[in-house]
Amino acid sequence: MIHVTDARRSRLYEELSTESRRYLAAYVLFNQALADHLGLHPTDVQCLSLLTAEPEPLTVKQIADMTGLTTGSATRLVDRLERGGYVVRAPDQQDRRRVLVTPVPDRLARVTAVWDDLGPAWQALLDGNTEDELEVIIRHMREAYDLSHAQMQHLRSRPKPD
Repeated sequence: MIHVTDARRSRLYEELSTESRRYLAAYVLFNQALADHLGLHPTDVQCLSLLTAEPEPLTVKQIADMTGLTTGSATRLVDRLERGGYVVRAPDQQDRRRVLVTPVPDRLARVTAVWDDLGPAWQALLDGNTEDELEVIIRHMREAYDLSHAQMQHLRSRPKPD
């Protein structure tokens, strides 16, 4: 006999599975719309987001690791961003063999302006949550970020299905 809380948990997992698929699809489609609006590739938008979330400039290898791209694909991504004026490459002052990729603030203002327009609606979405609930959301996002990277590595290590 299934315990009542087991049945409820099972139903919640099923509901969470459905809603997470909808959420992820909506996010991917939103990212595509944002990229289209800016005239960028969706991966470029995400790379800019990751670059601006880091306290220091990154190497192309670090960008590849963060995005799950090969170093060749990450190089092409940085090439596109550099051509668009969104990033610059500069030698690392600590290790002249390394090249660092740095966002260009003036050019990023173009992306920031879009977020300034859209941001209040996203903020309002969270305004109804308590501080404890916000901490749960933050913890979940951090854990999902880590799991996503582990899963990307796992997928890349396996043969592709027929």
